[in-house]
Amino acid sequence: MSEIVKLHTPLAEGAVRSLRAGDEVSISGPVYSARDMAHQRLCALLESHEELPIDLRGSVIYFVGPTPSRTGRPIGSAGPTTSTRMDAFSPKLIEAGLKGMIGKGYRGQAVRQALKRHGAVHFSATGGAGALLSRHIIASEIVAYEDLGTEAIRRLVLRDFPAIVAYDSHGQSVYKESDI
Repeated sequence: MSEIVKLHTPLAEGAVRSLRAGDEVSISGPVYSARDMAHQRLCALLESHEELPIDLRGSVIYFVGPTPSRTGRPIGSAGPTTSTRMDAFSPKLIEAGLKGMIGKGYRGQAVRQALKRHGAVHFSATGGAGALLSRHIIASEIVAYEDLGTEAIRRLVLRDFPAIVAYDSHGQSVYKESDI
């Protein structure tokens, strides 16, 4: 059994470059939640050279639209959404300094090239385990696009969030090319 790599956000490039596809990781620290509409808005701001509502440098985005929280909890169920839905936006965000993403499933060729070119990584979390994963989120606050409801950008604080490096910064993947 391999040792779990403990990561703390924001991610330094050296930490990202040391990761290999298949590494099990435990992520702690602040990350941002964002799905399709938030990604689209962030990219529109980048294209118009406007300031972003969040600092992407070294950041991790979790592709999640959490359910409302229960009493005493910072967040409801928080399972990953399908990563390919963000493929049209991810290369621009990676180029702007994003160092990690958490989702489920495959990533397209343009994303994989951007990960390699800019020293970033894509983590996979277990789909269907949103209630369990939410136990690793110890704080949540909306920081942008409140009008998007569950898809608003939130600043989440993670503690020992379990994931696997699905795509590393060296062009390697846990998936077989024939699966993609």
